[in-house]
Amino acid sequence: MKENLDDNYWSSRYKSNLTGWDIGNVALPLKAYFEQLNDKSIKILIPGCGNAHEAKYLLENGFTDVTLIDISEVLVEKLKNELNEYMQKGLCRVIHQDFFEHQAQYDLIIEQTFFCAINPDLRSQYANKMYELLKPNGKLVGVMFNREFIGGPPFGGTKAEYLTYFEALFSIKIMEDCYNSKNNGTSLRRCAVVLF
Repeated sequence: MKENLDDNYWSSRYKSNLTGWDIGNVALPLKAYFEQLNDKSIKILIPGCGNAHEAKYLLENGFTDVTLIDISEVLVEKLKNELNEYMQKGLCRVIHQDFFEHQAQYDLIIEQTFFCAINPDLRSQYANKMYELLKPNGKLVGVMFNREFIGGPPFGGTKAEYLTYFEALFSIKIMEDCYNSKNNGTSLRRCAVVLF
């Protein structure tokens, strides 16, 4: 288990460009999901947003209400510069905050590399917070690793484990291995998650 996974830890990773989890573009399973969404005015949250490839894709494709949260102040400042045009138009917000302190409600929350970045001891709290942040009939959609890692982050897991956190709170529509989760031709062994 790594030291405290706080602003200092993550900001030092971004400053040093130690971001091996970043695939450099929108994750294909999420891109496929986004492409079937018709209502581009839905309120979307991307917690632990990292380099925000999913947010950039959404904004470039006409979505009008995207909120990004990350604990790294260094990263947030970078994203504010990169997304300034969208922020000026009121289409996007970039917030430096601990996810567990966030207060709002959303139609859609996107999970992409955040769950695997937090201390596994917080996973039950994560599920409860996601439930709290979703509007009635809101959706939590994302990809999670379906494999174990030595040490961490990233922290891996299995579908069976994930179900223990989510089944009591959500109606799980899909949780299965992604056929289209690849990085340079190598399978990332991720499972897609669609929770209501």
